[in-house]
Amino acid sequence: MDWSLLARTCDSPAGIAATLEGNIREQSETARDSLPILRTGLPHLAEARARVAVELEAAELAGARIVTVLDAGYPANLRLVPDRPPFLFHLGDLSDADRRSVAVVGTRGASEDGISRAMRMSKGLVAADVAVYSGLALGIDSAAHVAALNAGGRTVAVLGHGIASKVYPAANEGLAKRIVHEGGALFSQFWPLSNPARWTFPRRNVVTSGSALGSIVIEASRTSGAKMQARIAYEHGKRVFLLRSLVAQESWAAKMVAVGRAVEVATLEDVLERLDTAPASPTRAKEPYHQLSIADL
Repeated sequence: MDWSLLARTCDSPAGIAATLEGNIREQSETARDSLPILRTGLPHLAEARARVAVELEAAELAGARIVTVLDAGYPANLRLVPDRPPFLFHLGDLSDADRRSVAVVGTRGASEDGISRAMRMSKGLVAADVAVYSGLALGIDSAAHVAALNAGGRTVAVLGHGIASKVYPAANEGLAKRIVHEGGALFSQFWPLSNPARWTFPRRNVVTSGSALGSIVIEASRTSGAKMQARIAYEHGKRVFLLRSLVAQESWAAKMVAVGRAVEVATLEDVLERLDTAPASPTRAKEPYHQLSIADL
């Protein structure tokens, strides 16, 4: 069954009750496709509950907590996108400050100039009371997290694996601990014991984009996950900021700017002035950008 459909359908006690009766209130192609799967699966809930108990125990042992779409504490920006996950496990506290947040992302194989640009941008965002989100990957993501911490700001790492599994990449285990220790948080939409896989990182990008008001792409080739993040952010109705150096070097970035799906920025001020006029809710996000399937889990 489509994972984000589950989040949209089960966002209230009445929605849960309807789902457990084998009904889906949403009228969409995704709902029609998921309905027979739901009705086939309902008789096997006892097995599912047993698995969930194991996962919840693992999360508790890791010191993590869970927030669901039923909870007031579910991240406010993420709640607005249609492909939100039904729950997040988190290490570190949720914060109202995350309503004003930006994702700083880019390639793992970053240049020295790219690392410097990411760190300057992240430091400037923190100085403007903006929380910095990224994906805990090597390269640009790591630079963004480290700069935010060094500036005494809040940063959130969105994981591509379960909150109770080993940190990936292993080289960033120390950074992950530092983020939590210094007032930030780690987020995961996956079952706590899930390992990273190729399909988990596009989903990670959905949460990274959805949790922020916009995404700044520092460096990214046409095959980079950061390029996907830019496209997802546009589909979410978020601000998409592409550095001038990136637009000059990459045709995909230049095309996004040319067709109005992103804005070219050269300075922090370029970002902040547009961030302050960001819409309160998405204007384009009507259908899920990335279909999420329980079968994949």
